[in-house]
Amino acid sequence: MPATRTQKDNIAALEKARERVRAGGGPERAAKQHADGKLTARERVAMLLDRDTFQETGLFAQHHGTLFGMADKPMPADGVVTGSGKVGGRTVHVASQDFTVAGGSAGEVHGIKIADAMRHSIDTGTPFLFINDSGGARVQEGVGSLAGYAKVFYHNVMLSGVVPQISLICGPCAGGAAYSPALTDFIIQTSYAYMFITGPAVIKQVTNEVITAEQLGGARAQMNNSGVVHFVAENDVDAIKICKRLLSFLPSNNLEEPPRVDPDKRHMRDDFLNRIVPDDSKQPYDVREIITRIVDRDDFMEVQKEYARNLVIGFGRIVGRSVGIIANQPCVLAGALDINASDKGARFIRFCNAFNIPLVTLVDVPGFLPGVDQEHGGIIRHGAKLLFAYSASTVPKLTVVVRKAFGGGYIAMCSKDLGADRVFAWPTAEIAVMGAEGAAEIVFRREIAAADDQDAKRRELIEEYRQTFATPYVAAGARLVDEIIEPAETRGCLAAALEALHTKRVLRPSKKHGNIPL
Repeated sequence: MPATRTQKDNIAALEKARERVRAGGGPERAAKQHADGKLTARERVAMLLDRDTFQETGLFAQHHGTLFGMADKPMPADGVVTGSGKVGGRTVHVASQDFTVAGGSAGEVHGIKIADAMRHSIDTGTPFLFINDSGGARVQEGVGSLAGYAKVFYHNVMLSGVVPQISLICGPCAGGAAYSPALTDFIIQTSYAYMFITGPAVIKQVTNEVITAEQLGGARAQMNNSGVVHFVAENDVDAIKICKRLLSFLPSNNLEEPPRVDPDKRHMRDDFLNRIVPDDSKQPYDVREIITRIVDRDDFMEVQKEYARNLVIGFGRIVGRSVGIIANQPCVLAGALDINASDKGARFIRFCNAFNIPLVTLVDVPGFLPGVDQEHGGIIRHGAKLLFAYSASTVPKLTVVVRKAFGGGYIAMCSKDLGADRVFAWPTAEIAVMGAEGAAEIVFRREIAAADDQDAKRRELIEEYRQTFATPYVAAGARLVDEIIEPAETRGCLAAALEALHTKRVLRPSKKHGNIPL
């Protein structure tokens, strides 16, 4: 007669089962992961979450596949680690694909586990973090693997605008799998990971183009060329560090205010700002020097740093309050708005608005970038996204006109009539339909043509136009500028405005949603 199993035996068996599953694909595959410069799925989760806060769900989940040798093939945790824990003391839900188990391939149960974690995320109002490291769909499961992906995509959309979603690309992310990160708010990609819809082999077969995986979908390609990626990390450790820093600026959900930290009340006046804009209006400068001077502790987290560099976006704090910053960059394309910059700015604005993060806009824009490629590429519809995003935003909106604010670019960079709550202008601001040079050629065409010395007359009338119209005083007189300020006062003015506006509430017409230009 067999001996009766005791509770001690059952507990010992449970621990062995846990150890077996937590080992993933085993020590050899874990060693291969380390040799490739990557952490394992569980190591990533442990590093991301606060110590001893992880509660795993679905540890013993198994696939349902029976074909192509799948019936007797165990896949620990079905190749993905899911659960909840804390980052900086705040609860998050997480999914981390395990490349040591069948290359992290996604089957139906794999997808269901991720979708369940996402459902718990939206039910509890907590951010969702997805660490991607997968060879793609599990072909042996056929359409079931596609159904798993579809569940994830659907939940990505359900979570959008409700809780922050951050994707970490720490390995391959190919085919349909790439669409889940694309549906999240931010993508952090490591330097040795790649993501694309069709790989180099398929591209060569179909188009006869030859390209490496790194050139096609590496972190730099997806940052610099496509703008898909928001942050590039050196490795897993760096990616996790970036993720934690990003979360520190964000609320847990759309019903909360962003976390407020101890305010930095120093340096409310900064005389350096009085010297930063060159006397020559055609001379460039780096707008990030202004940004770091107006945020707390010089702490500015730039987003999509290497993409559409003529527009700078990112997060900072002013007297402890998180803000989203959008700024023209005069040292790239003179700060003109083009297709990519419009898309970049519009999406960032919509994210900030969804999560109650006030917007600070620094304006030095000569207008929209002219050119045949821009027109044929759809600058009209892309530029309209920026107009739509600012107009639809109900968070506090503060605008500082630093120098040029011309034509449609002036409007698109959150002008008063686009809903700015406060518009400040530096004395260097030039607010007009167009630059003085172009305007004078139109307004004073006859006077210039009749002059004996046309060049001298042109210079005289350009200066006359600039002094008469291209100043902040005309706009202030029309109440399009609330206050003309000394540049050194900028941080203090923004801090006071944020304090006054932090209880802002706006009611909009009832509708499902607007139809943003595509």
